Amino acid sequence: MSTPPDGLPVYRVLTGPDDAVFCQRVSELIGLGYRLHEGPAVTFNGERVVVAQALVWPHLP
Repeated sequence: MSTPPDGLPVYRVLTGPDDAVFCQRVSELIGLGYRLHEGPAVTFNGERVVVAQALVWPHLP
């Protein structure tokens, strides 16, 4: 597949608390064929750890 399914963009950035839900969101995109772009960005907002992860579609047209 040369483009992401369902009209999804070729570049995605997911953000959220570092929990199972965030990990599942990243895992779902990897399962669709996206690849991690670099490592995650991690910060602490005073209450919890927040993560940002970029993903890219590797099969650009």
